[in-house]
This record gives sequence, structure tokens and C-alpha cells, in this order.
Amino acid sequence: MSRRRTTDDRGSALVELVWLGILLLVPLLWIVLSVSQVQQGAFGVTAAARAAGRAYALAPDDAAGRRAAEDVARRALADQGLEEAPLRVSVTCTPYPHDCHNGTSVITVRIRSSVDLPLLPDVLGGGSPRFALDASHTVPIGRYQEVDR
Repeated sequence: MSRRRTTDDRGSALVELVWLGILLLVPLLWIVLSVSQVQQGAFGVTAAARAAGRAYALAPDDAAGRRAAEDVARRALADQGLEEAPLRVSVTCTPYPHDCHNGTSVITVRIRSSVDLPLLPDVLGGGSPRFALDASHTVPIGRYQEVDR
């Protein structure tokens, strides 16, 4: 009489399910964290552009406007938890590019920044992988302005 040996596979499905879950959940967790970080940065850059445009328009002259725009943009990014994020503020004006506070001028403030993607080692990107962010806000200057005398 020959007896066949049977292998007992009871319990192996649980091990396979755990490993499959780990292999699928880790990338999913990274995607959720990355999207959250990018969304936080997008909110910060949008708020920074809006606040910087208003601050520039309310300043008495272009030099004070540039300082106010950069200061307000930095604070708006800090409100979103991005104190260390790089920041570039550029201002353009039409139709008077050298006198933005002239009546009927249109001021456009553009904010450029970036956020680090979480949990990625430097080995994968040759540096900390970053996601670039950009926002702009346009503010018109009215034809009639109050002048202090």
C-alpha cells in the first residue's frame, strides 16, 4: 500500500495576504502623503500670491511694494507650514513697467516655490525630490487715487 504525502497549506493565505497588503499599502501611503504635501504647498503659494499682490498695490511706491510683497508672501507660506520653502517673487506691470503705482496700471505678482516629497531618499533623485509650485495674482490700480498732500 502506498501512501501519498500531502502538504498542509492551512494558514498560508494569511501570510500571503499580509505581505500583499504591505506591498500595496506602502506605495499607497506614500502617494497620499505626497498629494497632501503638494496640496499644502499649492494652498500656500496661492495665498502668498494673493496677499503679495494686495500688499504691493497698497504700498506707496514700487520699492516699498516689493519689500511688502516678499514679506507677506513669506508669512503666507509660513501659515501653511512651509517656513523653509524656497520663494521667488516676481512683479510685472502693464502698461507702465517702471511705475507700477501709476493710475490704470495692472500689477501681476507671480510666486514660485517648491515642496519636498516625503519619505524619498536622496539616492533616488540625486538630492531631495521636489515638486515645483507656481501661482500668480493680478491687481488693477484704479484711475483715481488718493494723494497725500
